[in-house]
This record gives sequence, structure tokens and C-alpha cells, in this order.
Amino acid sequence: MTQFTTGRMAQMLKATVEGDSNAIIVRPSKIEEAGEGSITFLANPKYEQYFYDNQPTAVIVDRKFQPSQPVSSTLLRVDNPYLAVAKVLHIFNTANAPKKGISCHSRRGRHCKIGKGCYIGHYAVLGNRVVIGKNVKIYPNVYVGDNVTIGDNTILYSGVKLYPDVQIGSNCIIHSGAVIGADGFGFVPSDEGVYSKIDQIGNVIVEDNVEVGANSCIDRATMGSTIIHRGVKIDNLCQVGHNVQVGENTVMCSQSGIAGSSKVGARCLLTGQVGIVGHVEVGDDVKIGAQSGVTKNVPSGATIVGSPATEASRQKRNFAIMRNMEALLNRIVALEKKTSEQ
Repeated sequence: MTQFTTGRMAQMLKATVEGDSNAIIVRPSKIEEAGEGSITFLANPKYEQYFYDNQPTAVIVDRKFQPSQPVSSTLLRVDNPYLAVAKVLHIFNTANAPKKGISCHSRRGRHCKIGKGCYIGHYAVLGNRVVIGKNVKIYPNVYVGDNVTIGDNTILYSGVKLYPDVQIGSNCIIHSGAVIGADGFGFVPSDEGVYSKIDQIGNVIVEDNVEVGANSCIDRATMGSTIIHRGVKIDNLCQVGHNVQVGENTVMCSQSGIAGSSKVGARCLLTGQVGIVGHVEVGDDVKIGAQSGVTKNVPSGATIVGSPATEASRQKRNFAIMRNMEALLNRIVALEKKTSEQ
């Protein structure tokens, strides 16, 4: 069983210890379920009572936090409790012996290159001329097409499909069911209304430190590349169309979609069910509210909501008007009636 002393955990978190530095931590827990042997965190005052009721072994808190009741827990004081608990989860997640070795039930094509320390699970299939970096983990039932490259320390979970020519960077995580490099949605109608397929001969480039959620799809370019720049985080059930570019450290939440040839800038936030039409440009540092439909270019730094998406303060005024629409209509009807009677 993985365990740490509170003192050792404090060193890893660069935290100040207040209490017993030799207490043993065996698991991270939610504060509502914490108890002996657990480490948790307190960042929201509404959960503070759980701290006193459950008395966990260790609690990560802000440096300024002062308990309002007596506690036996060891406090680990940090600058940012949310960031610290993310580190704790990573520490416990990676503490167990890492998976290594190549299954005899996996299959490799010709001229593959596989780096040191890799894990390739049962029934994973690698095409020809695949190049894999060091410490890559490829779980069972993954398909990797011809000419694919995968950087160091990347993880492909079960059921991932990488079509030919895809490039995946280092330290990426691709979750189960994700498909990267499938054909973009390209068809041309004839005069008779019959659609003919436009061959998609480009590829997908996913740079370093990108995470792609379960059952998300990133389409290959018609020509050139669909590019997901470094640090991008894509949630489950998202769609990225052909020739799209997504800027560094942008976050794309569940069920959002970007149509072909659009560009999204760096550090943007696309909340749930955002839709962006094709051939538009979204600037850097843009925030887009849930279920918004983006139909035109968006300047850097904007916050937009609604469908069609509009600058947030303007859209709030529109919502206020809509709420009062019935009363306004009744006033107009009454005025018209009064005028007609004169």
C-alpha cells in the first residue's frame, strides 16, 4: 500500500507543516469522506464543518486559514490549495509500479521504432514505420496507423484510434474511444444534388502536454494539417473539424464542436456545448459561455454568450428585455387601444 508521512508530503508540495510531521497518509479523500489516514483539502468555507467533524490525518489549507474549532489534523499550508491537491492526486496516481513491457499479443508492422520503458498492451496494433518515444504507455486494443509518431511519456488508453500520419507530442494523454485523424467532413454536391467525397489527404498534429477526452474526434486536414497546439485540454465528446487550429492552453469542454478551417486562439475557454461555425477566427483569451453559437470572428479578450454569440454585457441586456417582453407588449396593446378610442 502506498503511504507517505505528512512531512514528506509537505516537502513535495513545498508546504509548511503545522502538527505531526510523522503522521501517515495512505489515501487522498474528499473532505466529506475524509478520516484517519487520509489527506484532503479545504478551500471553500462551506465545507469547513466537515473538517472538524471528520478529523482527517492531513488537510491542505491556505496559508492564512485559521480554524474556528480545535483540530487534531496536521495542516499543510500552501499558497494554492487547488494546485496542491492536484499534485497530491498525481503523486498517488503515479506511486504504483508503472506498466512496462510489450505484450506478445500485440502486433507491430515493419520498421517500427519503440523507445525504452514503453508499455504496449494486449491486442494493440501498430502499423508500419511507427515511431514511439520513451516511457509511452499504449493500453490494450489501441490502433496506431502507418507513419504515426508519438512523443515521450504519452499515454493512449484502451480503444484509442490514431489514423495514418498523425503526430502526437510528448506528455499527452489520449482517453478511451478518442479518434484522431479520421477524414474531415468534406463533400461537394453535383448539379443533381448528389454528394461526392473530397479526399482528405492531410494529417493531424497534436503538440506536447495535450489531453484529449474520451470519445472525442479530431479530423485530419483536407490538405496540410489540423493542429492542436501545446497545452490544450479537450474534454469528452468534443469534435474538431478538418484544418482547424487550436491555440496553446485553450480549454474545450464537453460536447463542443469546431467546424472546418476555423482558428481558435491561445488561452481560450469554450464551455459546454459551444459550437463554432467554419472559417471564423477566435482571438486569444476569449471566454465563450455554454451553448453559445459562434458565427463570426471574435476579437481577443472578449467574453461572449448566446446563439448567435454576442458580447456578454450586451447579451445580458437582451435577456433582461426578453424577461419583460410580455409586460411591454401589454403596455403597447393598452396604449394602442387608448389611442384608437380617442
